[in-house]
Amino acid sequence: MTPSEYEHEPIRGLPGDLPPGERILWQGGPEWRTFARSALHTRWVGLYFAAMAVLALLSGSMGGLLAAAASAAAVTGLLSLFAVLVARTTVYTITNRRVVLRVGVALQKCINLPLAVIGSAELRPLTGGHGDIVLVPNAVHRLGYAMLWPHARPLKIGRPQPMLRALPDAVNVAEVLARACGAIAPIAREDAPAIRPAALPAQGVAA
Repeated sequence: MTPSEYEHEPIRGLPGDLPPGERILWQGGPEWRTFARSALHTRWVGLYFAAMAVLALLSGSMGGLLAAAASAAAVTGLLSLFAVLVARTTVYTITNRRVVLRVGVALQKCINLPLAVIGSAELRPLTGGHGDIVLVPNAVHRLGYAMLWPHARPLKIGRPQPMLRALPDAVNVAEVLARACGAIAPIAREDAPAIRPAALPAQGVAA
Protein backbone atom coordinates (compact mmCIF):
# COMPACT_ATOMS: atom_id res chain seq x y z
CA MET A 1 0.00 0.00 0.00
CA THR A 2 1.23 3.49 -0.81
CA PRO A 3 2.11 5.46 2.35
CA SER A 4 -0.57 8.00 3.18
CA GLU A 5 -2.27 9.81 6.01
CA TYR A 6 -4.30 6.60 6.52
CA GLU A 7 -1.29 4.32 6.87
CA HIS A 8 -1.90 3.99 10.61
CA GLU A 9 -5.68 3.91 10.79
CA PRO A 10 -7.23 3.56 14.25
CA ILE A 11 -9.95 1.52 12.53
CA ARG A 12 -9.35 -0.07 9.14
CA GLY A 13 -10.94 2.00 6.38
CA LEU A 14 -11.83 4.94 8.62
CA PRO A 15 -9.90 8.17 9.25
CA GLY A 16 -10.59 8.16 12.97
CA ASP A 17 -12.33 6.43 15.85
CA LEU A 18 -16.09 6.05 15.65
CA PRO A 19 -18.08 8.62 17.62
CA PRO A 20 -20.37 7.40 20.39
CA GLY A 21 -23.42 5.59 19.06
CA GLU A 22 -21.93 4.75 15.68
CA ARG A 23 -21.07 1.14 14.79
CA ILE A 24 -19.78 -0.70 11.75
CA LEU A 25 -22.37 -2.85 10.00
CA TRP A 26 -20.27 -4.07 7.08
CA GLN A 27 -16.83 -3.64 5.52
CA GLY A 28 -15.41 -4.92 2.27
CA GLY A 29 -13.92 -4.02 -1.07
CA PRO A 30 -13.84 -4.89 -4.76
CA GLU A 31 -12.87 -8.31 -6.08
CA TRP A 32 -10.09 -7.43 -8.52
CA ARG A 33 -10.99 -9.77 -11.39
CA THR A 34 -14.61 -8.63 -11.41
CA PHE A 35 -13.46 -5.02 -11.04
CA ALA A 36 -11.14 -5.38 -14.02
CA ARG A 37 -13.94 -6.75 -16.21
CA SER A 38 -16.75 -4.44 -15.09
CA ALA A 39 -14.95 -1.15 -14.40
CA LEU A 40 -11.90 -1.32 -16.67
CA HIS A 41 -13.55 -3.38 -19.45
CA THR A 42 -10.61 -5.72 -19.92
CA ARG A 43 -12.70 -8.12 -22.00
CA TRP A 44 -13.55 -5.40 -24.52
CA VAL A 45 -9.90 -4.36 -24.61
CA GLY A 46 -8.93 -7.96 -25.31
CA LEU A 47 -11.53 -8.26 -28.07
CA TYR A 48 -10.27 -5.05 -29.67
CA PHE A 49 -6.70 -6.30 -29.87
CA ALA A 50 -7.93 -9.72 -31.03
CA ALA A 51 -9.71 -7.98 -33.91
CA MET A 52 -6.52 -6.06 -34.73
CA ALA A 53 -4.57 -9.33 -34.73
CA VAL A 54 -7.09 -10.96 -37.08
CA LEU A 55 -6.90 -8.02 -39.48
CA ALA A 56 -3.10 -8.17 -39.42
CA LEU A 57 -3.19 -11.91 -40.05
CA LEU A 58 -5.62 -11.54 -42.95
CA SER A 59 -3.42 -8.86 -44.50
CA GLY A 60 -0.37 -11.07 -44.12
CA SER A 61 1.40 -8.70 -41.76
CA MET A 62 3.33 -10.72 -39.22
CA GLY A 63 4.73 -7.51 -37.76
CA GLY A 64 1.21 -6.21 -37.21
CA LEU A 65 0.18 -9.50 -35.64
CA LEU A 66 3.10 -9.42 -33.22
CA ALA A 67 2.49 -5.76 -32.43
CA ALA A 68 -1.19 -6.46 -31.67
CA ALA A 69 -0.29 -9.40 -29.41
CA ALA A 70 2.37 -7.40 -27.56
CA SER A 71 0.04 -4.43 -27.13
CA ALA A 72 -2.74 -6.68 -25.84
CA ALA A 73 -0.44 -8.24 -23.27
CA ALA A 74 0.90 -4.86 -22.13
CA VAL A 75 -2.45 -3.08 -21.87
CA THR A 76 -4.37 -5.91 -20.21
CA GLY A 77 -1.44 -6.48 -17.87
CA LEU A 78 -1.42 -2.84 -16.78
CA LEU A 79 -5.20 -2.80 -16.33
CA SER A 80 -5.05 -5.98 -14.27
CA LEU A 81 -2.27 -4.54 -12.11
CA PHE A 82 -4.32 -1.41 -11.53
CA ALA A 83 -7.33 -3.55 -10.58
CA VAL A 84 -5.22 -5.45 -8.04
CA LEU A 85 -3.96 -2.18 -6.52
CA VAL A 86 -7.50 -0.77 -6.35
CA ALA A 87 -8.72 -3.92 -4.60
CA ARG A 88 -5.86 -3.76 -2.08
CA THR A 89 -6.26 -0.08 -1.23
CA THR A 90 -10.06 0.26 -1.28
CA VAL A 91 -12.20 -0.23 1.80
CA TYR A 92 -15.94 0.36 1.74
CA THR A 93 -17.61 0.77 5.14
CA ILE A 94 -21.29 0.92 6.02
CA THR A 95 -22.13 2.11 9.52
CA ASN A 96 -25.47 2.91 11.08
CA ARG A 97 -24.89 6.57 10.13
CA ARG A 98 -22.87 6.77 6.91
CA VAL A 99 -21.12 5.09 4.03
CA VAL A 100 -17.35 5.64 3.92
CA LEU A 101 -15.22 5.02 0.85
CA ARG A 102 -11.49 4.84 1.55
CA VAL A 103 -10.11 4.98 -1.98
CA GLY A 104 -7.04 5.96 -3.96
CA VAL A 105 -3.99 4.04 -5.17
CA ALA A 106 -1.38 6.81 -5.25
CA LEU A 107 -3.14 9.29 -2.98
CA GLN A 108 -5.64 7.88 -0.54
CA LYS A 109 -8.68 9.72 0.76
CA CYS A 110 -11.79 8.99 2.80
CA ILE A 111 -15.17 10.01 1.41
CA ASN A 112 -18.05 10.21 3.89
CA LEU A 113 -21.64 9.99 2.69
CA PRO A 114 -24.24 10.28 5.49
CA LEU A 115 -27.11 7.84 5.10
CA ALA A 116 -29.56 10.73 5.40
CA VAL A 117 -28.41 12.19 2.05
CA ILE A 118 -28.69 8.95 0.07
CA GLY A 119 -31.80 9.48 -2.02
CA SER A 120 -31.76 6.04 -3.63
CA ALA A 121 -29.49 3.10 -4.34
CA GLU A 122 -29.34 0.68 -7.23
CA LEU A 123 -27.92 -2.82 -7.19
CA ARG A 124 -26.38 -3.83 -10.51
CA PRO A 125 -25.78 -7.61 -10.51
CA LEU A 126 -22.60 -8.96 -12.07
CA THR A 127 -21.43 -12.53 -12.58
CA GLY A 128 -20.72 -14.96 -9.76
CA GLY A 129 -22.89 -13.23 -7.17
CA HIS A 130 -20.87 -10.02 -7.42
CA GLY A 131 -22.44 -6.65 -8.02
CA ASP A 132 -22.12 -2.85 -7.98
CA ILE A 133 -24.17 -0.60 -5.71
CA VAL A 134 -24.80 2.91 -7.02
CA LEU A 135 -25.50 5.58 -4.38
CA VAL A 136 -27.60 8.53 -5.57
CA PRO A 137 -27.36 11.57 -3.25
CA ASN A 138 -30.58 13.50 -2.77
CA ALA A 139 -28.79 16.81 -2.28
CA VAL A 140 -26.06 18.85 -3.93
CA HIS A 141 -22.62 17.72 -2.81
CA ARG A 142 -19.01 18.61 -3.52
CA LEU A 143 -17.87 15.20 -4.71
CA GLY A 144 -16.03 15.54 -8.01
CA TYR A 145 -16.10 12.83 -10.66
CA ALA A 146 -12.30 12.76 -10.87
CA MET A 147 -12.11 12.48 -7.09
CA LEU A 148 -14.40 9.44 -7.07
CA TRP A 149 -13.23 7.62 -10.21
CA PRO A 150 -13.23 4.66 -10.66
CA HIS A 151 -15.74 4.46 -7.80
CA ALA A 152 -18.27 6.57 -9.70
CA ARG A 153 -21.15 5.79 -12.02
CA PRO A 154 -19.99 6.17 -15.63
CA LEU A 155 -21.01 9.32 -17.51
CA LYS A 156 -22.61 10.99 -14.47
CA ILE A 157 -20.05 13.79 -14.52
CA GLY A 158 -22.24 16.77 -13.64
CA ARG A 159 -23.70 15.15 -10.52
CA PRO A 160 -21.39 12.24 -9.67
CA GLN A 161 -22.86 9.16 -8.06
CA PRO A 162 -20.54 7.10 -5.83
CA MET A 163 -20.36 3.36 -6.44
CA LEU A 164 -19.39 0.38 -4.33
CA ARG A 165 -17.85 -1.70 -7.09
CA ALA A 166 -17.41 -5.42 -7.74
CA LEU A 167 -18.69 -6.50 -4.33
CA PRO A 168 -18.74 -10.19 -3.45
CA ASP A 169 -22.14 -11.24 -2.04
CA ALA A 170 -23.59 -7.94 -3.28
CA VAL A 171 -27.21 -8.82 -2.47
CA ASN A 172 -26.43 -9.19 1.24
CA VAL A 173 -24.52 -5.89 1.20
CA ALA A 174 -27.57 -4.24 -0.37
CA GLU A 175 -29.71 -5.66 2.43
CA VAL A 176 -27.38 -4.20 5.06
CA LEU A 177 -27.54 -0.80 3.35
CA ALA A 178 -31.32 -0.97 3.01
CA ARG A 179 -31.79 -1.73 6.70
CA ALA A 180 -29.36 1.02 7.73
CA CYS A 181 -31.09 3.64 5.58
CA GLY A 182 -34.51 2.47 6.72
CA ALA A 183 -33.48 2.79 10.35
CA ILE A 184 -32.47 6.45 10.01
CA ALA A 185 -35.41 7.39 7.75
CA PRO A 186 -37.93 8.32 10.47
CA ILE A 187 -35.30 10.34 12.38
CA ALA A 188 -33.04 12.07 9.87
CA ARG A 189 -35.23 12.64 6.83
CA GLU A 190 -38.74 13.54 5.80
CA ASP A 191 -38.78 12.20 2.23
CA ALA A 192 -38.95 8.63 0.92
CA PRO A 193 -36.71 5.88 2.34
CA ALA A 194 -33.16 5.95 1.03
CA ILE A 195 -33.38 2.58 -0.72
CA ARG A 196 -36.12 2.27 -3.29
CA PRO A 197 -37.43 -1.32 -3.43
CA ALA A 198 -37.76 -1.10 -7.21
CA ALA A 199 -34.05 -0.43 -7.49
CA LEU A 200 -33.06 -3.72 -5.86
CA PRO A 201 -33.97 -7.35 -6.56
CA ALA A 202 -36.74 -8.64 -4.31
CA GLN A 203 -34.31 -10.75 -2.31
CA GLY A 204 -32.09 -7.70 -1.73
CA VAL A 205 -34.60 -5.52 0.10
CA ALA A 206 -35.07 -5.70 3.81
CA ALA A 207 -38.61 -6.46 4.90
